[in-house]
Amino acid sequence: MAGTDMDPEVALGLFEEGATLVLLGVPEGTELGIDYKTWTLGPRFRGVKMIPPGLHFLHYCSANTNGACGEIGPKTGLFLTLKPREVIVAHWNMREEDLDFSQNPDEVEQMRANIQELDAYLGPYPYDTLRKWVSLTDRLNQEVASALQPLSGRVCAFSDVIPEVQLTHTKDREEQNLPRNDRECQNMKEGLDRLPRMKLREGTELRFSNIPKQAYPPGATPAQITQYSMDLSYSLNCVIESHYKEQPLNVLGELQFAFVCFIIGNVYEAFEHWKTLLALLCRSEDAMRERKDLYLGLIAVLYHQLGEIPPDFFVDIVSQNNFLTSTLQDFFQFASSPGVDSTLRKRADKFKAHLTKKFRWDFDADLEDCAPVVVELPEGVTVD
Repeated sequence: MAGTDMDPEVALGLFEEGATLVLLGVPEGTELGIDYKTWTLGPRFRGVKMIPPGLHFLHYCSANTNGACGEIGPKTGLFLTLKPREVIVAHWNMREEDLDFSQNPDEVEQMRANIQELDAYLGPYPYDTLRKWVSLTDRLNQEVASALQPLSGRVCAFSDVIPEVQLTHTKDREEQNLPRNDRECQNMKEGLDRLPRMKLREGTELRFSNIPKQAYPPGATPAQITQYSMDLSYSLNCVIESHYKEQPLNVLGELQFAFVCFIIGNVYEAFEHWKTLLALLCRSEDAMRERKDLYLGLIAVLYHQLGEIPPDFFVDIVSQNNFLTSTLQDFFQFASSPGVDSTLRKRADKFKAHLTKKFRWDFDADLEDCAPVVVELPEGVTVD
């Protein structure tokens, strides 16, 4: 774990005010990181020092202890809010391949008293990545992070799933229409259809806001249903009223939480929620007129998020359905509509110009240009 060059005054300030994570017994070869930096640990590692106070994301992948060279497990992470000069102690649990955080105040005080002896075994916080980390989490606080992360306290790259029904006997499998052996399945589809239904282990699921499946209020007329389906402000307001009534801008914290869980924590479910929440925000025309501060904040959040994703990522994943360009095209169209605050309109125009230059996306193309081309067949020619 290499040190980080930083200004001597900054280093002194972090040395005096920074928090310390004492992480004992973490196996050599483990990949461990904090925020935007990851290291492969050596035998001398005992933790991280000089951590700026505030919200951080600690993450780790356990090394394979069975002799397989270079193999690591799936990533696990957790959000921590650290106070100035705070010392937190955790021990590696070999059986669970996880960190157990000490609840013993005497042990914490003992570590604090011996911090000078530990100093040579503590790696400094990667200060060169701090600005990037802050830009990705400036709307996210511990209250929002705690409400969204699993009850287990761990954000896991792979879901922990168990069968919905425990099928211990053949009779149980027959009642669920499951095969007693693999020879009973005629093809792969049938085999997949007859696999046991699985569910997330309780306490391990991310607790994102529930986005209404119905985009319109009960009793809406057909004309209203059409309107609410084009302008998602009703659904957005439902989310804000249900989860962020006192602090509406915290919905941007959820957008940042989902992004961090995906881009650093490798949680694909978080990417899917990020897309859904982003589409909800971008396609809410009335809300854009009524919630200027929310949308000025959204532009700032997206500016930093999109700056962290390589351009070819969109080619590989997002643009399968042209998700991001079509979503942002709606956003820019709504931002230029009558009644939108002039400051927001100007900021949106600048953001649009920035993305056009950076990614070469054309937000002014007519969406009908992307429709399938109708080919006229010669007379007498038919297609079965």
